[in-house]
Formats: sequence, structure tokens, C-alpha cells
Amino acid sequence: MFNKILIANRGEIALRIIRACKELGIKTVAVYSEADSNSLHVRLADESVCIGAAPSRDSYLRMDNIISAADITGAEAIHPGFGFLSENHVFAQMVEEHGITFIGPKPEHVKIMGDKILAKDAMRALGVPLVPGSAGKVATFAEAKAVAPDIGYPMLIKAACGGGGKGMQIVHTEHQLERAVTVAQMEARANFGDSSVFIEKYLQNPRHIEIQILADQHGNCVHLGERDCSIQRRHQKIWEEAPSPVMTEEMREALGATCVNAMKGMGYRGVGTMEFLFEDGQFYFIEMNTRIQVEHPITEMVTGVDLIKEQIKVAAGQKLLFTQADIHLKGHAIECRINAEDPDTFMPSPGTITFYHPPGGLGVRIDSHIYDGYKIPSHYDSLLGKLIVWAPTRADCLNKLSSALDEYVIDGVKTLIPLHKRLTLHPAIIKGKFDIKWLETKFLV
Repeated sequence: MFNKILIANRGEIALRIIRACKELGIKTVAVYSEADSNSLHVRLADESVCIGAAPSRDSYLRMDNIISAADITGAEAIHPGFGFLSENHVFAQMVEEHGITFIGPKPEHVKIMGDKILAKDAMRALGVPLVPGSAGKVATFAEAKAVAPDIGYPMLIKAACGGGGKGMQIVHTEHQLERAVTVAQMEARANFGDSSVFIEKYLQNPRHIEIQILADQHGNCVHLGERDCSIQRRHQKIWEEAPSPVMTEEMREALGATCVNAMKGMGYRGVGTMEFLFEDGQFYFIEMNTRIQVEHPITEMVTGVDLIKEQIKVAAGQKLLFTQADIHLKGHAIECRINAEDPDTFMPSPGTITFYHPPGGLGVRIDSHIYDGYKIPSHYDSLLGKLIVWAPTRADCLNKLSSALDEYVIDGVKTLIPLHKRLTLHPAIIKGKFDIKWLETKFLV
């Protein structure tokens, strides 16, 4: 096992990793920007190193500064968390070339899954079902027009590298195609430095279902069930559940086995999330995230498996101490992302937290880095934390969530707490009848 781990991240995920390390008896090193000097992850880590100015490009994205911090503190491994450099194969390779363990997959797997076209090719070869689409990258309008008849309208133009809805255009008719390709390529280049796009069939009303994978370096791999992440705005998740209200045990076993077999075929190591669209009884692979997910706590709540600890253990070369037969989903869990945003307009709401009171009680968990007097930096995403609740049934879970939201107080800035309160009372949420378009087309209109 490692003696010391550097955490190349900030906010609530940095705190989450620090806590897991403490329970494993591992020393921690926090890195921070000048804007985060008073952050909790800096205070709670055993050591801390400032790695640059407030903008991410000058700090949390500076590979050289992070590796230097690991060298000078004697950290044996680097945990990238999520976001920032967590899915950067160049960083993963650089870490390992410096004799430091990257707590994540092999760099080549990070590279493959970071490119949606390479990922789709790999999954196709491993027998994972895909959304019908172009065989590879589409460079011009002429190429797009040529493959369109085989795919059929409506279609989706997507950036090959990236996510979060950037570099994505919906096309309903051939008349819209040329402009959509141009816009998608421009957005892809601006956001990801690569203008490559591809085309796939646009599903009308799918749900977003993802499977959590955990694999060691000895050929063992398990899945820990699914998460339903269909409540989204502009392709950004807001609310997640485990298990999904629409999944049966037979569907779970079949899809989980497909994912496990694919990961064994790749020789994958660490945690990973295979994401699917689900419509009319069919699952279609869309991408894989080679890191811990923001929504990992709900899987932990229903399985009892500490994913961060397991991620560290397998990176240290340890074997999984459980098999698929040991994984059982118990009860229901829901996570609400609490962002510093206006709940009506979704505009960012930076500022200082003047009063903070988190909810509590059995089955209520808060993953957050904020406190009374905390000043929210304007340089990073707006996630203040996550409210996670667990109960024996989904109905009980919704009731507990509603009570927890009533108790949750964050003054000084606007947050999404009022939005989540409204969601818990909506008939569609209560019945579990929603898809990835529901929030924007039925709830927020």
C-alpha cells in the first residue's frame, strides 16, 4: 500500500479522497491554487503545495507543477479525482514515466476512451451495442451528407473529443446539416482543441443509464449496478438515482455482464463508468469515463462498497476481495447536485456563504467542501456539494430527500436547493417517468 498520495484536484472530491486515505492510513498531499488557499482540502491534508495562480490553466491543469509537487513531497501516487487532468492520457503517461503511480487506468485506455470514435470502435469490437452512426470521423459537409441516408434523420453531430454538450448539434433535415457540421467543428476546436466530429442517430426520448465498473490488475472485474442520470440540463447531470426506476434484475445482469466482459477483454484496471442511452428496451453505448464519477456516492450507498478506497487498493496492486456474487443492491439512493446557480435562470452565483447548515439523520450524506464564510471562487465550476440520501424503497428515499432539502440552508448565494425541492414533489419524478429531455421540455418550460 502507498504511504503518501498527492491529490491533483480541489473541492469536495479532494476532501472525499483525503478521508478515504486517512481511513487507509495513508498520508495526503493537497495541491491548491492561490484562490483555494483557505479551502478545506488544504486544511485537512497532511501537507499542501501551492501550484499556481487562480485560473485552472495556471494551476490545476499544470502537469509539470503537479508532478513537481509529488516529487518534492515524496508522494508515491497521484489521484486525479474527476475533471481537470483525470482523463488526460498525456498526464497519466507523464506520471508513470516519473515513477509515480497514476490512480486510474492504463494511459492507453484513458486515450482510447477519451476519443469517442476510438471508444466506439473498441466497444464495437468487444460486442457492446452502439447507437447507429458514422464509421469514423466526419471531416466535411460532403462526408456528412454521404452517410446521412444510412443513419436517418434526426441526427446528432458530436465532438470526437470532449463532452458536456459542447460541440453537439441536432440536425432534423438535410437543409440544416451543413451549418450544424460547421458549428459543431468550431465548438469542438474551441473547447477541446480538436475539431473532429462524428454523427450518430438522434434518439427521441432516451434515458441515461450508466454502469459502474471496478477491475483489479489480476484479471478480476465486477459491476456495481447502474445509475440513472436522466435528469439533465444542457447535457449536464443534476439529479442521479441508483438503481434506475426502469431497470429489471434481468436487464441489469445482462448489461452488467456485457460491460464486465468488455473490460476484461481490454485488460482494464481501476474504476470506470460505461454510459448508455436506453430507449424502447434497447441499450446503446455512448461513452466511457475512465475516472471516479461525481455521482459515485449513490452506488456506494446501495452496495456498501467504498469506491475510492477500492480505487486506491487496486492501483496499489491489490486483488479485489469480493466477486460479482457478493454484490447486492440494497434500497434506493438519490443524489442532488447543489450548484451555486440561480434555480430559475441557472446563472452562476458567486459570493460568500454567510450561513451554512447541512441536513443530517440516518441515511443522509453530504459531500461538500463549503463552510460559514467560505468565498466561492469564480474560476471553477459551480458545484458546492452533493446531497445523497438512502432509504429502503424509492418512495421512502424521495420522502427523506424532501425533508433533507427543507433542512438544508446555504445563505449568501443562490443554489439549486429550491429546484430540487420542486422536483421531489413532481408527479413524473414520483412515478419515475422521465427521460433526458424531460427537465428542459416538460419541467422548466
